[in-house]
Amino acid sequence: MSETKNVPATIPAFGGDQSLNRYLAEIRKFPVLKPEEEFMLAKRYQEHGDPKAAEQLVTSHLRLVAKIAMGYRGYGLPVSELISEGNIGLMQGVKKFDPDRGFRLATYAMWWIRASMQEFILRSWSLVKIGTTAAQKKLFFNLRRMKNNLEAFEDGDLNQASLSKIATDLGVSEDEVNNMNRRMAMGGDTSLNVPMREDGDGQWQDWLVDDQPLQDQTVADAQEDDLRHAMLAEAMGGLNDREKHILAERRLTDEPKTLEELSQLYRVSRERVRQIEVRAFDKLQKAMLRIAGDKRMIGAY
Repeated sequence: MSETKNVPATIPAFGGDQSLNRYLAEIRKFPVLKPEEEFMLAKRYQEHGDPKAAEQLVTSHLRLVAKIAMGYRGYGLPVSELISEGNIGLMQGVKKFDPDRGFRLATYAMWWIRASMQEFILRSWSLVKIGTTAAQKKLFFNLRRMKNNLEAFEDGDLNQASLSKIATDLGVSEDEVNNMNRRMAMGGDTSLNVPMREDGDGQWQDWLVDDQPLQDQTVADAQEDDLRHAMLAEAMGGLNDREKHILAERRLTDEPKTLEELSQLYRVSRERVRQIEVRAFDKLQKAMLRIAGDKRMIGAY
């Protein structure tokens, strides 16, 4: 059958979650087809691309889509959206259906319907990719049921017996079961723009507190540090080599040298080293004050 054939169908539209009951009432009006009616309609669509035949095939199975959607209500997504995705899967199933194989459309289409819903759930449930392999998808959609069967209702990680049983039955590793269980326990992603109250006032992001300093403060601090280092380097230029070295080793290092160590290096007394240090520090302070004053005067102009 050609892939380009359209499957037009007069499907009742949703007007929001509140219209779900009305939608379910509407689709009950479409008759269930008898096997021979379904076969003839499928042949007409397969051989002639009859849009009316395709429409009857689709509308007669809308109840099947709704029933399957109800089984996926535990993933926090609106049933109306699940049904809409399932209807797309149903249309794909009608396109691919071959009546000559001897089975009913419902048996074949339910796989397309479930696949469409599951892909939608996986896309919507988390921004981080989850269930990227067939085994992981099987784990995602069967973990809750298996936990219920094993009565594994406790919070946190599964016990070893439950973990081993689930991993063995689903053909995945115990680590994959543990990781999936933790992801599902946290729930799906939630937007920070979701209103906190029914009247729409206030969003979750309004309560987030950033402990980091403001960006302009960070930039200002960095500029001030750079200025201080430049002033220090300029002020140090007024000291001789011995003053620079002693001052640096005594006050500008994480592990200062003792007076004794420097006195042995320069072959002078410890008192003499102390005097050089004090004099050098005094000269440095005066030079820093002078440089700072000069820069303020320049800034004023």
